[in-house]
Amino acid sequence: MVAFDEMSPEKSGIRRPYFGYDSWLKEQDTARLTEKTRDAERVFRKTGITFAVYGEAESAERLIPFDIVPRIISGQEWRRLTQGIEQRVQALNAFLDDIYHRQEILRAGRVPKDLIANNEAFLPEMIGVRPPGGVYTHIIGVDIVRTGEDEFFVLEDNARTPSGVSYMLENRETMMQLFPELFQRVKVRPVEDYPKLLRQSLAAVRPDGVKGTPTIAVLTPGLYNSAYFEHAFLADQMGVELVEGQDLRVVDGHVAMRTTEGFKQIDVLYRRVDDAFLDPLTFNPDSALGVPGIMDVYRAGNITIANAPGTGIADDKAIYSYMPDIIEFYTGRKAILGNIPTWRCSEPDSLKYVLEHLSELVVKEVHGSGGYGMLVGPTASKKEREEFGKKLAARPSNYIAQPTLSLSTCPILTEKGLAPRHVDLRPYVLVSDRIQIVPGGLTRVALKEGSLVVNSSQGGGTKDTWVLDD
Repeated sequence: MVAFDEMSPEKSGIRRPYFGYDSWLKEQDTARLTEKTRDAERVFRKTGITFAVYGEAESAERLIPFDIVPRIISGQEWRRLTQGIEQRVQALNAFLDDIYHRQEILRAGRVPKDLIANNEAFLPEMIGVRPPGGVYTHIIGVDIVRTGEDEFFVLEDNARTPSGVSYMLENRETMMQLFPELFQRVKVRPVEDYPKLLRQSLAAVRPDGVKGTPTIAVLTPGLYNSAYFEHAFLADQMGVELVEGQDLRVVDGHVAMRTTEGFKQIDVLYRRVDDAFLDPLTFNPDSALGVPGIMDVYRAGNITIANAPGTGIADDKAIYSYMPDIIEFYTGRKAILGNIPTWRCSEPDSLKYVLEHLSELVVKEVHGSGGYGMLVGPTASKKEREEFGKKLAARPSNYIAQPTLSLSTCPILTEKGLAPRHVDLRPYVLVSDRIQIVPGGLTRVALKEGSLVVNSSQGGGTKDTWVLDD
């Protein structure tokens, strides 16, 4: 099956969203573009835009590869995507509020009770707790794939601590530095307001008792976390403090951070620390990354934690397979953006089918991320499929499976010129008293020819994403 190319599909020539870019590209010298690629790498290196790969002997900080050919989306396409994303985000928040309160969707039999009760991402400590403003998922990254001109699907919902927005912002800034004349020719909607919008969105969900301007901070696990650059970047761009657990303590029923003038109360904490490490008195007692007693402060309504503890149940891959039902249950409408067909391996018939068709399917861990713990059947060896099949048979409830889609491609610049590579898209959604979606997002690209794995930890790169102002 030939993948749909977003710039120039087979037989139909250049697509309309790429008209302006294509006319500019034809005027460019290949040697200049190659030099601009090297310039981009120098910019990224100077800025320190890196990520860490766990498990490597050197624990090396890597530059994320950046391709200078933008991915371009028309205004009409973007409007359809945003409608579907807004619907999905509303349903996710309603689902979280329901399962931690009345559990009507479970009583209605639309989602199995066992799938919630036996799920490690479900936090009983959140039962009966309603976050300020009723918002659970303040920042969401919705991973979207495309298979045709009008065929978009949600691959995954990232409702815990979605990463990558710093790359979206730096990609755009780098492209504007390298090709200012191009942005005069092609009218692209801006993304640089994201840090300001993020701060405004977080301020809008401050606890009820906070008057005036709330104090916001970003909680990081520390320098050795793979996304530390992003934590520091966002804190700096928002003009708020970047803190670690050791900088915080509970003072008079509030969370406070250490300053040169003593401890100062925090009203909103944008945490990039996983649930298990957030409060050693409530969750993992060995955690040194969180704040002892913060959950008591949270349950008392004296701090907003973004995203709320327990949101992980909403982006669990087993729950994902129920999202069409979840959306219809809470919005009363069919999903605008479809799911990818999914086999739940916990179900005997599905498990049998998956084991018999491993060579055709992509199998993922329910709690996995970053491209780890998965099998891409068509590209795996017979031995890899056999070994994975044993793991799958031993713990079927730990896996889901999906067909291998023919993901759309966008061109990248190679030594031999433009060449198609598979891509996905992660738009970023801010939720407070309203839903805001930055026009664009992070396009991840599988730089290896034929590869479908776009994760940076697995050799993928990124592109600037343009939404046209039309």
